[in-house]
Amino acid sequence: MSSVAKMIETIEDQMEAQSPEANPEHLRMVEALLFAASEPLDVKALSTSLPEGADVPGLLQTLEEIYETRGVNLCCVAGKYQFRTASDLAFLLRKEQPEQKRLSKAAIETLAIIAYHQPVTRAEIEDIRGVAMSKGTIDILMEIGWIKIRGRKRTPGRPVTYGTTEPFLVQFGLESVAHLPGLDELKAAGFLEAIPPSGFDVPNPSDELAADEDPYDPNEPEMATGSVNLDEA
Repeated sequence: MSSVAKMIETIEDQMEAQSPEANPEHLRMVEALLFAASEPLDVKALSTSLPEGADVPGLLQTLEEIYETRGVNLCCVAGKYQFRTASDLAFLLRKEQPEQKRLSKAAIETLAIIAYHQPVTRAEIEDIRGVAMSKGTIDILMEIGWIKIRGRKRTPGRPVTYGTTEPFLVQFGLESVAHLPGLDELKAAGFLEAIPPSGFDVPNPSDELAADEDPYDPNEPEMATGSVNLDEA
């Protein structure tokens, strides 16, 4: 028996041993679809290619268990599934590439504020940062595809609100914005002081429209707010 055939037999044995109730043929189909996909797939997309009645969530859970100790893991990002190299083996796939242009400090701070405070308006971003923000900062983040206009706030001037996108979740390996690092994780990583200022807290972002937020309508005319945009130093 060839080494490839042995490996396939081993994986199939693992599938049967770890999940006796899972349909082996359905497992192979889900596995093949995920390996061939260039983008993460959600349960609905997988269901359309599987026989009617296939337990897609159960099959995905089984595959996660099978691959959790292998060289590739099945990961859930933005509510979708994708095979990714095991994090502890990432060093094997590194290669030299021209250095990419780094985001400015203003762009990084703005992205963090939008991620944690979404839905958030431009004025609220400026209030949190304590400085006026150039329009270019928002434009750069939207060009990258990590933020989007998500709605309008029910306040005078009807300012647009910003939030993160699915590519943002995929880039940072998050299942949803609810999986952003919390206070304890940020302190453990050294991003916050061991004893933060009194009253300091980490906001809870949401993908859902806020109580004072309407869906974004690109055809709604812009309203003057009387504010002046200033370039950052």
